[in-house]
Amino acid sequence: MVKQKDSFEKKKELIYVIAGKEASLVGMECERLVNELLGPQERATGFFKADPAQVSAVEVLDELRTMPFLSEKRVVVVKGADKFISENRGPLEKYFDNPSPTGRLILTVSNWQSNTKLAGKLGSVGRLISVTEPKGRQLAQRLIRYANDAHGKNLSRQGAEFLMELAGDESGRLYSEIDKLALFADKEKAITVKHIELLIGHNRFFNAFSVIGAVTAGQVTEAVERLRNMFAVDKSTEYTVVGAFAFHLRRMFGAKALLEKGVGTAEVARRMRIWGNREKFFAQLRSVSLKQLGDNLCQLAATDYAIKTGRTKPQVAIEQLVLRLAGF
Repeated sequence: MVKQKDSFEKKKELIYVIAGKEASLVGMECERLVNELLGPQERATGFFKADPAQVSAVEVLDELRTMPFLSEKRVVVVKGADKFISENRGPLEKYFDNPSPTGRLILTVSNWQSNTKLAGKLGSVGRLISVTEPKGRQLAQRLIRYANDAHGKNLSRQGAEFLMELAGDESGRLYSEIDKLALFADKEKAITVKHIELLIGHNRFFNAFSVIGAVTAGQVTEAVERLRNMFAVDKSTEYTVVGAFAFHLRRMFGAKALLEKGVGTAEVARRMRIWGNREKFFAQLRSVSLKQLGDNLCQLAATDYAIKTGRTKPQVAIEQLVLRLAGF
């Protein structure tokens, strides 16, 4: 009975819709599904990738109805199919009513409306795969797996979380950073925290450090100019600036708390991983209180929320934050 049920379930999964806002994650899920449906030797004759801007619905459906050669099924993928679906609902609805038993249609979309006829028909002939953006520990684990699967590199949880602090929590950008880190690590088996700091962190650390340093020194005009230069020089700053500021402010907060407990500067530097600019770092700490640093972190969290919810643009929000930190 179990085998018959499994066979029935597999037989009725003739159409798959993969829906998600993050294109890189949707693409990875699509690739995983194709690999599940077709063996490597079947791809040459059993796989067709349709460009929705170049092919018609008739061509796609004809491909699905074509008898597979040297494979049990024929897989047809239409990526970025939102417009393709909206323009071809009639033919697709008819196909959903009577799909080819040897065809497997995979549609990837950014949005799948549950109140359409197609959505109502999908449950009986296939499956909706919703791809959501992972967060926190789940995202860190995804990065660790990606580093291993895509590049054969080990990435520790500490390294993954450190990368997220620097580059933000947008998975597509993080995957891109790992691609660059894998090349940077070259023949080494692991992507280390040191690799991340050298390749990604150095400039961002220095820039955030210099802006906050100018603020604490009362040099507001210079702080704003340095911040604007960050955005002008590196277009990715709008995605990474909050992480860079958060990293530095959290490090300052942790170091200040240790100093107030009587821990020596050498030990504080070791615990908080302060390897360069130690004199300037501790000079910054002497000019602010633990409460001020806590308030700064709260303001940064509010700024991050405003950016992520679209209430303000990154450059405007961070500039306003710098002015608030300076007491304006």
